[in-house]
Amino acid sequence: MERITSVQNTRIKQWAKLHARKDREGTGRFLLEGMHLVEEACRSDIPLEAILVEEETRLPEWLNAYQQTYPNVELFWVTRPVLEKVAETKTPQGMLAIAKMRVTLPDVLADDCLLLVLDKLQDPGNVGTLIRTADAAGFDGVVIGEGSADLYNSKTIRSTMGSLFHLPVWRENVIDFIHRMKSEHPDLRVIGTSLKESKAYTDVMYTGPVALVIGNEGSGISEDVLELTDQNVIIPIHGRAESLNAAIAGSILMYEAIRQRAK
Repeated sequence: MERITSVQNTRIKQWAKLHARKDREGTGRFLLEGMHLVEEACRSDIPLEAILVEEETRLPEWLNAYQQTYPNVELFWVTRPVLEKVAETKTPQGMLAIAKMRVTLPDVLADDCLLLVLDKLQDPGNVGTLIRTADAAGFDGVVIGEGSADLYNSKTIRSTMGSLFHLPVWRENVIDFIHRMKSEHPDLRVIGTSLKESKAYTDVMYTGPVALVIGNEGSGISEDVLELTDQNVIIPIHGRAESLNAAIAGSILMYEAIRQRAK
């Protein structure tokens, strides 16, 4: 393994620029920080360009196996200052990777597919948590609508806890997505979260192909998207709280859909 000790190293300076969204999108690269996320990427089909390991860190067995399978992925020993230069977190763990973006549109969607759609959801933590919950609940994919948090923001990625690599997640205009899915799956039901002509979330059927839309944290689902929903739902509030966090609300709805389908 090559050793990098200078923060002025050309590649280190290039990788540090991936903190900015424009540089991530311009290069098609993004950062993965921490041993857990790097391991999840190595166990998936995420293409990696390089893995940086802090000096004196014991290499895990899975990394040795990965290096044997993918010998073209470069591994570097780096000093703590170099690791801190590339990482976005203030106290990075001893490993990070430079990964290549991929398009993860599902090849074929089942007739009873379950999809999560995020409409202008702006908090990276909420976006990442909902991806993680969709993975846990067994959803078939997640659509990140325009105006939502960057999928490759470091906070979004950390909040997914690796679930970003386990199911199809892609960026698409929500209106275009709904029209496309309606043409491919005429029975698709689009279920939104809104007070407008709504029912309690437990009084709605989630069988067949379903796209569950979660809207912006403050303003909810966009009006033009609401015009395309087949049914809107609400989660009753029994206490004094004014509302639920978007990630919590979305998680409740996803597991209600799974509960109904398990009967």
